[in-house]
Amino acid sequence: MTIHSVRRGETLDYAETARRVADRVHALSILCAHGPSRVVIGVSDPLDVLVNLFATWAAGHCSVLVNPGLAHDEKTRVRASVTPLLWIDDNGLHSVQGQTPAAPIWPDAALILMTSGTTGVPKGVTHDLKTLETRLRLNVGEIGLPVLARTLCPLPLFFGHGLIGNCLTALYAGQSLHILDKPDLKDLSEFGALLDKLGITFLSSVPSMWRMVLRMSAPPASPPLRVHVGSAPLTQDLWERIEEWCGTRDVFNTYGMTETANWISGGRRPERDADGFVGKPWGGAFRVLRDGGLHDSGRGEVALMSPTMMLGLWGEAGLADHEQGGFLTGDIGELAGDQSLRLVGRAKNEINRGGIKVLAEEVDMLLERHPAIAEACAFGIPDTIAGELVGAVVRANDGAQVTDLDLMAWCRTQARSEAVPSRIEIVSEIAKNDRGKLARQAIQQEMIDRWR
Repeated sequence: MTIHSVRRGETLDYAETARRVADRVHALSILCAHGPSRVVIGVSDPLDVLVNLFATWAAGHCSVLVNPGLAHDEKTRVRASVTPLLWIDDNGLHSVQGQTPAAPIWPDAALILMTSGTTGVPKGVTHDLKTLETRLRLNVGEIGLPVLARTLCPLPLFFGHGLIGNCLTALYAGQSLHILDKPDLKDLSEFGALLDKLGITFLSSVPSMWRMVLRMSAPPASPPLRVHVGSAPLTQDLWERIEEWCGTRDVFNTYGMTETANWISGGRRPERDADGFVGKPWGGAFRVLRDGGLHDSGRGEVALMSPTMMLGLWGEAGLADHEQGGFLTGDIGELAGDQSLRLVGRAKNEINRGGIKVLAEEVDMLLERHPAIAEACAFGIPDTIAGELVGAVVRANDGAQVTDLDLMAWCRTQARSEAVPSRIEIVSEIAKNDRGKLARQAIQQEMIDRWR
């Protein structure tokens, strides 16, 4: 087992990792002398993140992973939410002054991942070590030890996809882990060469990263054995282009969420109806909520029965969003009788156009099927007659010549009238959040203000 920081060129083997963890456990024992508590980890270096994570667990504490770039107000909200005893940042360990840690709702809590908090009260998705171990065992069983031999993590470690899906899965399997933190344009332009240099056999990332790689980098000479793409549904076109670039058909569109310790399912691209296809569950089962009940096929809100379900949200007793034993995800999907699932969109992103519901992700995928469009983000815009109309911003492929009127005319030939955008703006880049997902709400508000 080795952990390698691509950015710093530093590698930790098992013995050095254990030594650093032991040193940090000693420091924690001095500052946390009053029993188990929460310890916030907000450091920049990925090797330090993992050392602090393992040390916190070894010392019997609960780790709270946060973005090291949090602003002052965001840190204040995190402190109020999880009442930590210590905060670890790039300057070392600090006691959180003037705060009495609340008694833990779940004494066995081991990991809290913050899913929001930029503008409101952050949510702390809480797992114990048993849940995490179950998820890692399922991941390794699905992917296989040879595939995980040399794993690359190009995602932030405060993100469950990066931490659990890439890093902890590879380390649980006893394999080599390479971490490329905060890939910049130079990294992405040389991404194929980097995969060859490191001999990467497996990696998982998000569609937005792949769009950049496909624009900028030559493919690797030696294909990785398997690639995961998650955190947003893949379209047929982007999926095929990633397969071609990687040189393998073993590109899996994965479905996961922090509440289930990352991946729930994944699948290779089917020959048809590929948009949003995420395969069958890796442990547990899917259901869809429709007509007030859970069903094992059809269209509706996706519900999960998972052995890796979170304990709950920190500070909130019990599990929210349950229906007859299934966890409601907020995703709208089409479930086949063999348990294979195709995601259509998010319930909260529904656009109500004169009483007819249109999913924003449905419009994203529609626009991205146009040969001139690389990426799209749709949203609702207020309308005095219809209630809402469909608006969108798009980024065109390099060198493509297309207008908003061209796109709307094309959409009218491809989709029902309600799903055709009434306003489209062509932009050079589409905003993302710190996890690489579309910043849909921020984009929506910006465009509504601009179009008034």
